[in-house]
Amino acid sequence: MPVVTTTRPSIYQHPLAYLVGLEGVALMRAFAGEHDRAFVEARLADVRALLDAADRFGDGHDVPPITSQDGYRHWAPRYDGPNGFWGMEEPLVRPLLERAEPGVVIDAACGTGRHTEWLVEQGHDVLAFDTSPDMLAIARAKVPGATFAQADLSDMPVPDASADLVVVTLALCHVRDLTPVFAELARVLRPGGRLVVSDTRGYFVGSPLYPLVEGADGEFGYIPNWRHETSEYLQAALPAGLVPRFCREYAGGGADDDVDGGREYTAAADAGTGAFDPAVDLAFEDPARPPNIWEMMPWVQAASHAAYARTPVLIVWDFEKE
Repeated sequence: MPVVTTTRPSIYQHPLAYLVGLEGVALMRAFAGEHDRAFVEARLADVRALLDAADRFGDGHDVPPITSQDGYRHWAPRYDGPNGFWGMEEPLVRPLLERAEPGVVIDAACGTGRHTEWLVEQGHDVLAFDTSPDMLAIARAKVPGATFAQADLSDMPVPDASADLVVVTLALCHVRDLTPVFAELARVLRPGGRLVVSDTRGYFVGSPLYPLVEGADGEFGYIPNWRHETSEYLQAALPAGLVPRFCREYAGGGADDDVDGGREYTAAADAGTGAFDPAVDLAFEDPARPPNIWEMMPWVQAASHAAYARTPVLIVWDFEKE
């Protein structure tokens, strides 16, 4: 994945701002007609209760930027731990990869070798790159059958037209400008070769930014991330000679959700359940750390469900080089 510099400013994250923001998104969707009066009244009651309990959320955190290398240095030792998002992404991406005959594959931004290992098992000759030495160290130990090197997505040490397939999964969110990256991906592909991409769609409804907070031992920072519009991928890919053969966005959720449609929430179900309860212990797992949205979502469960319902969390592309 590309190196992100620390020239960006610090950001301010306040737990109450996130919780009231979720309520606001839910109310906006209700205003558009997705929910009824009871739902709206329940959300407004939530907002009043949240504001009444404002002093229990602390003062928030000023979070400085860090490079992707520093962020993944902290994350690398536990990166291969349980990750429900991978359970969603892999079944959607691997059928596209299975179409490729054994050949030369570049796993760009390989991380700890999650897809690299599988590609080697399919009989491919795999070259895998990442900017994080800590992630590469784990990948090398895990997948001795691949060739690894530290390299940026926009500058890979391989000849022109040398790969039959290029794979970039869950990494383009680290790139602000997709144009030079897609130009490089096209350069290394042979004519007729394919580029398979998966990318995340962000966590903060309405914003193209979604910082990833990472750190350890009381020191934290955020890795800048971007949610790219669908048109941005096309604007970068088409001039590079990469033609889309497949594209689909997928909503997320739990085990009882359909990845195509996400959860189906009803006003009747949400209006009387999942409301904010000021009597609940709101202690954070780590008060010194910036707010963890996954930790806070259950505190306003009904608003969280409504705000994120049917919202895409993943986009998958299959391009072919002309």
